Amino acid sequence: MYALVDCNNFYASCERVFNPNLEGKPVAILSNNDGCVISMSDEAKTINLPFGAPIFKWDQFCKNNKISVLSSNYPLYGDMSARVMKILEQFSPDVEVYSIDEAFLQFKGFENYDFDSYGKEIRDTVLQWTGIPTCVGIAPTKALSKVANKIARKFPKQTGGVYIIDSEEKRIKALQWIAIEDVWGIGRGLVKKLKAKGCIKAYDFTKLDDNWVRKSLSITVWKLKKDLEGESKIVLDEPITKKAIATTRSFEYTFSDLDNIKERIATFATSCAEKLRKQNSSCHMVIVMLRSDRHKKDSEQHSVSKTVLFPYPTDSTLTISKSAVKAVSGIFKKGIKYKRAGVIVTGLVPSDNYQLDMFEGENPKHKPLMKAIDKLNKTFKSDKVKLANQDLKRTWKMRQERLSPKYTTNINEIIKVK
Repeated sequence: MYALVDCNNFYASCERVFNPNLEGKPVAILSNNDGCVISMSDEAKTINLPFGAPIFKWDQFCKNNKISVLSSNYPLYGDMSARVMKILEQFSPDVEVYSIDEAFLQFKGFENYDFDSYGKEIRDTVLQWTGIPTCVGIAPTKALSKVANKIARKFPKQTGGVYIIDSEEKRIKALQWIAIEDVWGIGRGLVKKLKAKGCIKAYDFTKLDDNWVRKSLSITVWKLKKDLEGESKIVLDEPITKKAIATTRSFEYTFSDLDNIKERIATFATSCAEKLRKQNSSCHMVIVMLRSDRHKKDSEQHSVSKTVLFPYPTDSTLTISKSAVKAVSGIFKKGIKYKRAGVIVTGLVPSDNYQLDMFEGENPKHKPLMKAIDKLNKTFKSDKVKLANQDLKRTWKMRQERLSPKYTTNINEIIKVK
């Protein structure tokens, strides 16, 4: 059996944990730079605030309907997510963290368990230990556990937040209820093809011919179909090492001077290098991107990128940053107002197992230096040690005019009890 544990309105729920005044009231969370609505509470959904709504257009609507609008507090959400996932590991040794707010659990050797009470125990424990409400769907396959979770979320009073598909009758009833476009793993393009074949509900999809699905669609879609039929074909994903690492950001303001852009690129390159070392990888190349503000139609547009190849794999901040800054200096165009930049490191190999070059190699002083810098930054929980070409007083300045405190990750912003 599999369980899909999904945190309800996760971003809004995290805010409510530390600000109970938001409980029962409409809450909306904004994207980077306070751009548009990316998450909201059930109360905000009933007022028909649309997902993706640009806040500059909907700000008055939110005020009129007393919707609390907050900036994304990613350090808080990331920490709360880690706490939830750590709790879930106590209920099964096989856990796949699927996203920041949901995870699959596989139950091997749990044949004699009462899954209804076990699901409620999972839900109650997460709520008691973190304050985050969840819904739990349990079924014989991953795809069916997703369906079960949707039912638990849709009918909380009837299900108590936990629903189990443990019979053929329940499976068919669930698939006859859920629309084909709401099935996990079925995107817009596939929806059109399936609807052309008469698939309106998920149950219709399971009635298609297996051979046609494999030949006309794909083996992945066939596995999904078998999963929905109750035959487990989609297994838990093993943690994988990333094949590329990117740091891309929109600037707080448009920049038309090279010095500001070089500083940002150096910072992005530093972030990529730190992520490389964290997963014990080195890169063969770095790609630097620069973009103007595409929304300003009256301004001259410029979108460009440059790739730099290294003669040897590296995870050194010094090497990667120097190459990235040199690259952006070559593609920068005077007079353009740039709004976005990014650094991508790719061609990744394990840092402890790669082909050596007879004539060129990393400066042997870099390894111990990077290790010392990483240790200091980890100890002090911030980027205290930076390169000289970075602004020592500056981090990425994302517009966050409605930001709540970092209650769990910054000692200076810890909650105060009066």
